[in-house]
Amino acid sequence: MKASSRSGLALLVLIVVAAAGYAAWRYFGTAGDAPKYKLAKVESGPLTAIVSSTGTLNPVVSVSVGSQVSGQIKELFADFNSPVQAGQLIARIDPETFQLRVRQAEADLESTRASVAVQKAEVARVTATLMDAQRDFERKKMLVEKNFISAADRDKAEAAYEVAKAALDVALAQANNSSAVVKQRESQLSQAKVDLERTGIRSPVDGVVVKRSVDTGQTVAASLQAPELFIIAKNLSDMQVETSIDEADVGRIVVGQKASFTVDAFPGRSFSGQVTQIRKAATVVSNVVTYTVIVAAANPDLTLLPGMTANVRITTAEKDKALKLPNAALRFRPAGAADDKKAVAALSPAPTPGGNGGGTGGGAGQAQLRERLVAELRLDADQQAKLDLIFTGMRDKFRAARELPEAEKGKAQERNRAEIREKLAAILTPEQKQRYDEMAGEAQAARAGGGGGSGRVWIIGEDGSPKAVTVRLGLTDGSMTEIVSSDIREGSEVIVGQQAANGAKPSGMVGPRLF
Repeated sequence: MKASSRSGLALLVLIVVAAAGYAAWRYFGTAGDAPKYKLAKVESGPLTAIVSSTGTLNPVVSVSVGSQVSGQIKELFADFNSPVQAGQLIARIDPETFQLRVRQAEADLESTRASVAVQKAEVARVTATLMDAQRDFERKKMLVEKNFISAADRDKAEAAYEVAKAALDVALAQANNSSAVVKQRESQLSQAKVDLERTGIRSPVDGVVVKRSVDTGQTVAASLQAPELFIIAKNLSDMQVETSIDEADVGRIVVGQKASFTVDAFPGRSFSGQVTQIRKAATVVSNVVTYTVIVAAANPDLTLLPGMTANVRITTAEKDKALKLPNAALRFRPAGAADDKKAVAALSPAPTPGGNGGGTGGGAGQAQLRERLVAELRLDADQQAKLDLIFTGMRDKFRAARELPEAEKGKAQERNRAEIREKLAAILTPEQKQRYDEMAGEAQAARAGGGGGSGRVWIIGEDGSPKAVTVRLGLTDGSMTEIVSSDIREGSEVIVGQQAANGAKPSGMVGPRLF
């Protein structure tokens, strides 16, 4: 009996241990599959919105030195990095051909001047002949009156006199022509001397030679376009970065904004600059539109060199204190949330007063804008009714604008937004108009920072499951985004990711990338 009792007791213990193990496996194994969320705290601090791009460093003034005459380079007096002064001789083209042209022009001028002297002597001779013919004609005319000679003799004398006058006119014309030829020859001589002078290539400005394109003995041909011999940087202590900004960001750039940039040659060192020009000429490459923005930078120690690639960061807006959260929280979407169409619609950016939103045609965006206007402007019932009429009347116009080609769509939508602003201002009191202008200013600042619109974040609800919270957004620096209006406060925790406790791959943690 003792043996059987012991066997029964051992079997009972074994069953109890197995049951406990199974229960533990069921509990801890299934609990391990429950999703765990990565959380981040909402914090308050400075926030700076930037636009990043790359560009090329160049001197502010860069002069290309060419040649107006053709010939062989005989001498070079400047090389790379040579400092030069305005008027300094930096190269010489073989002047022998041009010296011969000068001599030829001088000989032609002397020959023409000799011809002028001959013509002057001819004028003097013809003048004397004319005077003799005139005296003879007058004398014979008097003798005819006294009947000493016949009228035929007088007529011959008169004809000789007229011939002498014509000869004088011819001589004077020839003399004037020779004088004109002298001026022509003088001009040809001057041109030959100018061409000879141009064989000496001189620097037009004070600066430094940054490029030399010719060598001694090389032949340059100046035809329709002057060949480039040197490039001279006027002042390397003042540099500029020519950076390409995407059309989506160029609206946030204004002249005077601060900028900073780095170059690969000096890792860890940052250089400061300022936006000085936004060029209106667009560059289109593979249907990508960019605009050239000039950032001026001081280079007192001549550290920066022309041609360096600069990684530019332009500050478009900044706040000393802003309530902000990670952008990952705005991208997070828990599993199953994609099927909720209303939630997805809530992600659409709502148009802001004077903003560049998608218009008031969208239902979710229009509802959010209406709620904001009613709450912040404290519209009464009559004003709310008029607001609804404004939205209803503009709905067809925004729908028609969306059907236009891309080149015309933006202008049409801007006209519609301007019309809404005008109609809305007409129903507001002076105090409400002031607040409305402040809202428009906030929207403009948000657009300058690349933010604006609405988004949605998720927090842990009381039941431990994710709970969606709609937020109105402001500035963004690419990693953090300002919260302008929300029930979320500083120190609140938002979900930024999700992963299974057993180390499985994250599932359903990232939704549509809106920022």
